[in-house]
Amino acid sequence: MPSTARILRKMATVINTQGIHRGEQFAIHGPMDQLDICAIAYTVAEDRPAPAVFFTDEVASLDLIESSEPAMAAIRAISDALDADVCETSGRPDYIEHVSNWAATAPVGEHFPPTTSEVIGRILRAAEALTHPHAA
Repeated sequence: MPSTARILRKMATVINTQGIHRGEQFAIHGPMDQLDICAIAYTVAEDRPAPAVFFTDEVASLDLIESSEPAMAAIRAISDALDADVCETSGRPDYIEHVSNWAATAPVGEHFPPTTSEVIGRILRAAEALTHPHAA
């Protein structure tokens, strides 16, 4: 099983080459299917193509992503690298909501969500923090 840092680095590569979906559901069909950041974590961690539910069923998608410990480790690492605290759903930290929302929506006072480069940079910083936790 690849390390969380390796999953994060591969996620950055996927986003760089395929982009990132920021809309409804966890994925969208197009000339090149695009996935939400958490769906990318799942497909990279599990080394498999995007399941059909990512395009049609948000609840099933959440269940599938949450069932993958390596995907959740990557998502938690990204969440830890964000400036805002993780949100809670039903009294539990909701890392998927935190990370997906960060990548898809404009921060307070801004008009646009983080750029693709900013998303990639944050993911790579999360990977670096896991590899060298005491580095600046």
